[in-house]
Amino acid sequence: MLVGVPKEIKAQEYRVGLTPSSVREYVAAGHGVLVEQGAGNGIGASDEVYQRAGASIAPSAADVFCRAEMIVKVKEPQPQEWQQLREGQILFTYLHLAPDREQAEGLLRSGCTAVAYETVTDDHGGLPLLAPMSEVAGRLSIEAAGSALKKPAGGPGLLIGGVPGVEPARIVVIGGGIVGTHAARMAVGLGAEVSILDRSLPRLRQLDEMFAGRVRTRFSTFETIDHEIATADVVIGAVLIPGASAPKLVTRPMLKSMKKGAVIVDVAIDQGGCFETSHPTTHDHPTFEVDGVIHYCVANMPGAVPVTSSHALNNATLRFGLVLASEGLAGIRRDAHLRDGLNIHRGKVTCEAVAKSLELPYQPPLEALAL
Repeated sequence: MLVGVPKEIKAQEYRVGLTPSSVREYVAAGHGVLVEQGAGNGIGASDEVYQRAGASIAPSAADVFCRAEMIVKVKEPQPQEWQQLREGQILFTYLHLAPDREQAEGLLRSGCTAVAYETVTDDHGGLPLLAPMSEVAGRLSIEAAGSALKKPAGGPGLLIGGVPGVEPARIVVIGGGIVGTHAARMAVGLGAEVSILDRSLPRLRQLDEMFAGRVRTRFSTFETIDHEIATADVVIGAVLIPGASAPKLVTRPMLKSMKKGAVIVDVAIDQGGCFETSHPTTHDHPTFEVDGVIHYCVANMPGAVPVTSSHALNNATLRFGLVLASEGLAGIRRDAHLRDGLNIHRGKVTCEAVAKSLELPYQPPLEALAL
């Protein structure tokens, strides 16, 4: 199969769908790889490096989309990209369709087969292709909060870890999954006072043991959230419902109880955000203020550290990508975890959570693949 890698065009996105190391693996498996000129510049990988790995270099994205049988990306396709997709072509990338009806309709019209990294599963019920970026985003969320708390950035002028004799920042993490765990790990390491909220008692017990009493764990209810955010300097939104829109756990009226200059980092913004007042921002303009509360809602946080992110992502996606390249639709039929990743196929929504969020008809993957 000919696998295409276009350059990412979302604002401030420097990651790349395939690293040179991954290209070598595809070529060794007998596939051709077509990389758009300059696609790897963000990670310091020149066209010559890709050619040494066995790739061919395409002069434009249009050439990649026209010739390739499978497109491997990082971020969701932008309008000019989904307009170039076609029936019979496989798209393998992050999609985050639940809050993005325009993209979903564009993919449906294209007739392509779209497999979303964020809903591919593993034998343990995890999301192995979402996990590496969740790790990166969780860690970055604390760095972002630390920057937003500084006076020159419009914050109150607070150091996360404090100093001897001066109390540290109080950080509340809503969600105890991968994002929340890595955010808490970074915050604890800096010396912050940290609380983690989650609705799973088994997970709260795991977190309590993991952090050996260095964080407070609380069962998440609206009352608990209300109580915790009232004294927080930073609130990290780390909630995930696979494939679906994030629940709005902090409403605008709840902001009135928060400190002026407090910082919200909504890591769930790709799925619509878990704060009612959130809307996507970019690395160019990462924050905005509502009712005196600073919001950081960058929708591609890991794009700021593309070398780390691209390699971490490729480590996770490689084995699934090779199955798609070698077996195509047969691989999706055979592999239940890839079927979970199938969001769109030939004009049908094949992810139930996406269909429900967008109020579109749903067709089970195996039924859609049989047509």
